Amino acid sequence: MADVEFDFERVRRIGLAEAVLGAGKNAGQLIEIVETARSRDVPVLLTRLSLEAGEALSGRFGAAVDYDPLSRTAFVGAVEGPSGAPRVAIVTAGTSDLPVAVEAERTLAFNGLAVERFVDCGVAGLWRILRHEEALRGFPVVIACAGMEGALFSVLGGLIGGLLIAVPTSTGYGLAEEGRTALHAALVSCAPGVVVVNVDNGFGAACAAVRALNLATPRR
Repeated sequence: MADVEFDFERVRRIGLAEAVLGAGKNAGQLIEIVETARSRDVPVLLTRLSLEAGEALSGRFGAAVDYDPLSRTAFVGAVEGPSGAPRVAIVTAGTSDLPVAVEAERTLAFNGLAVERFVDCGVAGLWRILRHEEALRGFPVVIACAGMEGALFSVLGGLIGGLLIAVPTSTGYGLAEEGRTALHAALVSCAPGVVVVNVDNGFGAACAAVRALNLATPRR
């Protein structure tokens, strides 16, 4: 390919399948990416696709492209999907955090991991997260997506013993500063051992979860 060079050995090397960032790529490049993936019969995850790009790819390639407008992700090719009981929980502070949460969920599904989702658990009503406390303790990995002041990260970090991956989101306004307040809150959380990814980076949180679970169950 003239503009894109695939890393087809990535899944063998590090246990994470190839993914392509859709933002910043023109229609011609995206079409070429999909055609290359299909010619090699290799599934590929596309992230940060605009609605126009996603619909254009779906219109051109039909069922070969599975586009989800909420998360702005697409699967190219045959994806086996998740198997087994969920080992990852995804918790959102509010419904507005769902696009980031679903990006994480779709990334995990692409890598064969099932997820259980807990939505609208923000600490403005503390009972909303406390009612799930026992269930969340059963997951080896929990991904938390929260904007505003990011208080959910510290609360969860003090309740559960599994790996907690904090995803600050750009949900909020004013001093929420497009997710920077939640990011700072996650980074300075008094709950020990909280792992933090970049603002709105559901994909990165899912990849961290895959790496952690691969350590628990090494790939051969």
